Parts: sequence; C-alpha cells; structure tokens
Amino acid sequence: MHVMSLLKTEMFDISINGRPASVEDLFPGWNQHDRFGLVIDEAFGGIGATHLLQLGMTAYYDVKPSRRTTLTVYPEIYAFHIGKGHGAHAHYDFWPARREVILATNDHREILDAINDRGITRLAVPDRPMRNVVHRPKEEDAAFDRIASAFVYDSSGRAAGSDVTIAGKDKRTEYNPTQTLRPLSELRLNRISSATGRPMKEADDTFLHWIVERDADVTDEDRAFARARRELVKTGGLGSEAYRRVPVAEALKRLASAGRGDA
Repeated sequence: MHVMSLLKTEMFDISINGRPASVEDLFPGWNQHDRFGLVIDEAFGGIGATHLLQLGMTAYYDVKPSRRTTLTVYPEIYAFHIGKGHGAHAHYDFWPARREVILATNDHREILDAINDRGITRLAVPDRPMRNVVHRPKEEDAAFDRIASAFVYDSSGRAAGSDVTIAGKDKRTEYNPTQTLRPLSELRLNRISSATGRPMKEADDTFLHWIVERDADVTDEDRAFARARRELVKTGGLGSEAYRRVPVAEALKRLASAGRGDA
C-alpha cells in the first residue's frame, strides 16, 4: 500500500490549456465516491497515463484523509485490459487482483458492461479511432449519467492535440512506472517486507503470484520498448505527460476501437 504514503498532490504540476491548474480543475467535483477507470489495450500501455492515474489516487485520499490513516484502504481504481492481459500494472495499487480486469474480448459491449459494473466515474481511454456503435440497451445512458470526466491518453505518454499537461516534480512520481517495468527476476530478488505491520501488497505472496501470472502477457522486447519510451517523456528523471479531455460520448466511441490494433 505504498501509494498511500508515497505520493502527494503537490508532487505534480498541472496545466490546462497552457495555464496552471488544480486537481479540482482536472477532476471537477471529485468526491469520496469517485472511481477511476483506465482502459489498456497494448503491452504496458497504462504507463502512458501514469500521472493522470496517480493524481486520481491522491484525490481519492485527499477527499477523505482517514483513508490514509485509520482505514488504510487501496484506492478505488480499476484497469481494464482489452483482448488479453497487457502486463501487470498492480504496482500502481490496482490491488487486490480483481482491480485488474482481464477481458478476453474487444467487444465494446462487454467493455462498457465491465466499466459500468465497477461504477467508474472518471475514465481514461487509449487514443483510438472513433466508431459509431450500438451498446446494450441503457448501458450507454448509465455511463453518461455517472461518468463525470473522460480523457484520451497515449501509451507513449503524449496524446496528440492535448489540452492537459501533468509533470512530476518529485522523483517518487516515477516509482510506479519503474517498478512496473522491472523484470520479474529483479522483483523476486528485491521483495519488500512490511516492517510496520500495516497491510502492504508487495509483502503479500499473492501479489508476487499475480505478477508472475501476468508476466506471460508480455515479452522482453515489450518491456525494453516501454522502458525506452518512458525515458523519452522524462527530463532530469521526471516525466511530463499530455492528455485530451473529451466528452464521455467520444470516449465511448474510441473505446469501441480499443484492442483492435488500428491506431
């Protein structure tokens, strides 16, 4: 449960339309019931949404500080892997494992069903072509009623035509992508134990088992490519990412192309 104590909102600079902005500007009306959903459709693709996700996590704790102290709960964040698993993103605190939803389909209806089932209120989707599709009755309306913010991200960390930029100001903002991209052999040798007695996923055998299981999703080449790509958005060891805010209807149309292999 390192994110709870690792990251703080002030570790990030946010700009919207070229002007300094706040988390409230990024996620208007964020409340204690918000849930962040990240759609992933390529190997380690979610790393391109690192800072958006991390600010969603800090907002989750900031809106109800007892979550950092007496409750010590994991943030309500969910990763939706489309078509198959795309490498464990559990280091970001998608934990327990049910928070990484592996959908063995690219059927837009199944994807939206899964998003609605988890009550997602803030949604990030990969930058894929829009498709005019028909969802199951009422599912699209349910999403429109509930999702308050939608974003397009790119797995590179830099979405074209962006209006939002988020930059890390502290080296700890790169901990999660670094851990996610570490080879399994290194993770085995450097297990983290909980000296405080507080719940910590890295000290849990089931966490390592999940990492091992998901390791088969990706290749060494996938990992090397993702690591090199992450370096391209970093200056002085700190990442800067770009996103587009979009209407929920547009996000759902782009969602319909997720996992189809056409950019």
